[in-house]
Amino acid sequence: MRKLGYLVVALGLALPLWCVERPASISGYVYSANGQPQMGAAVEVLGPAIEGLRVFTDEKGFFTARGLFPGTYSVKVSAPAFLPTLRERISVKAGASVLLNLTLSTLFDAVQFAPRRGSEDDGDWDWVLRSTANRPVLRFLPDGSVVVAKAHPQRSDLKGTLAFVAGSASQGFGSVSDMSTAFVVEKSIFSTDTIKFLGDVGSGPGVPNTVMRASYKHQMLNGSTPEVAFTMRRLSSPDLGLRDADLQALALTMTDNIIVGSVLELKFGSELQSVQFMGKVTAARPFGSITAHLSPNTKLEYSYSTSRPNRRDEKGFDSAPADLSESDPRVSMAGFSPALEKANHQEIAVSHREGDTSMQVALYTDRLADPALTGVGDISALNGEVLPDVYSGTFTYQGRDFETRGVRLVLERKLASDVSATVNYSYGGVLDLDRGGVSLQDVRNYTVTTYRQALSAKLSGTAPRTKTRWIASYGWTGGRALTPVDMFNASAGQADPFFDLFFRQPMPGAGPLSAHMDIVLEIRNLLAQGYVPVFGEDGRTVYLVQSARAVRGGVAFNF
Repeated sequence: MRKLGYLVVALGLALPLWCVERPASISGYVYSANGQPQMGAAVEVLGPAIEGLRVFTDEKGFFTARGLFPGTYSVKVSAPAFLPTLRERISVKAGASVLLNLTLSTLFDAVQFAPRRGSEDDGDWDWVLRSTANRPVLRFLPDGSVVVAKAHPQRSDLKGTLAFVAGSASQGFGSVSDMSTAFVVEKSIFSTDTIKFLGDVGSGPGVPNTVMRASYKHQMLNGSTPEVAFTMRRLSSPDLGLRDADLQALALTMTDNIIVGSVLELKFGSELQSVQFMGKVTAARPFGSITAHLSPNTKLEYSYSTSRPNRRDEKGFDSAPADLSESDPRVSMAGFSPALEKANHQEIAVSHREGDTSMQVALYTDRLADPALTGVGDISALNGEVLPDVYSGTFTYQGRDFETRGVRLVLERKLASDVSATVNYSYGGVLDLDRGGVSLQDVRNYTVTTYRQALSAKLSGTAPRTKTRWIASYGWTGGRALTPVDMFNASAGQADPFFDLFFRQPMPGAGPLSAHMDIVLEIRNLLAQGYVPVFGEDGRTVYLVQSARAVRGGVAFNF
């Protein structure tokens, strides 16, 4: 009886623990590229809670790995005559059984030149589906419901875009020509390496304005994705009246992304810039971030950067000029001496996702030296204080150094499967004038740092029938400002100041041609708001602005 009592007590203590930590399993099928089951393929399950679990497929290509604790795992599959394949970030809950379909490719499959075709997908599970094969994954949502996430179709090994864009870029000196041709060519090699070549050729006197960028990225088995890129830029600047006023810049960029277990994600890199403009200027631009995934829906991130973020990803490469003008180098001039904008941005952010709603709270600190401000008006460079852009009717002016701290609140919600809304509130310092009626040559002396509030709202989506992709945003600033509030904001709530519109309309296919055409239209600061008047050297009124009004559009062919 005593032994029986001990047994009952032991079962009573173990039963709750077993219910909490019920073992899970990962099962699946392994096929070749033509759909044949692969018998005897080695399947390795990797994760922080296990040193390594290996099983083999049966005659139907089926495998099962049992006895797994809840957590995040990776599955590696290898077989003779095939290249290894890796599936990462597979989330497993207690007592759950995750089902995978895995495809092995041969060396011939990896290097074939002809593109593969597949059906479209909505991309909702991009963060789970890291490979290019069509492999459904069983996922459990936070509410306990079960869904099957469709993987990407087998994407083309060779992709390209050719775009013809016309219009003003409104970014001041160093922006794109009024007419330009942009292109992107991307080639996948051995399913783990990517080579990309992109650039822009614009109209200009003598030698055309040209930007070329070549990059190479490698996907390693441990999750690391090192990338190296080389950028060459040449901008001819007519009618400036300055010696050696053609801007030539070279940049070497190295980045890497490392995942440590299932908790930490590291992104880091550096860019070395060398700019030739009325002399030679060099600069090193390190950047990096550390993200800790506190839970499946909560993360803590620290980021550091020394240049303004590139904000064209959400619209696509060819929606904005291919001259990389929305990123560094940002050049200004004072007393006939050129200078590069030097920035230092640090940020701590906490993000949380609850169903269709995402929230972020961030604290940041910024230091900016030789900031390049944007102005609007007809002005020359004879006084050695400004750099006019003859294509957009804008100019770049060097502002006063400033330092600020601020806070950001972001709320993003998916209203429907094809519509998202974002609200962003920021509070921080900006450059402003402490008096009115200032002449342009005296702006720097009367510039002060003032704290402002900014509120922006953004709607984006895709029309179900016409497939029109659209983004509409409005950014309000609570007072006069020469620079944006929270100018290093790279969150989902980022929006340019005032009223902006973007449209991208796919056109019907052209028979047997593999390419499809998109019409692109972008309008910035449609209502021409936020203009701060100052007097030019000839007594005429010019303006300093956060963002100048601009209209830009064109067509893009995607192959």
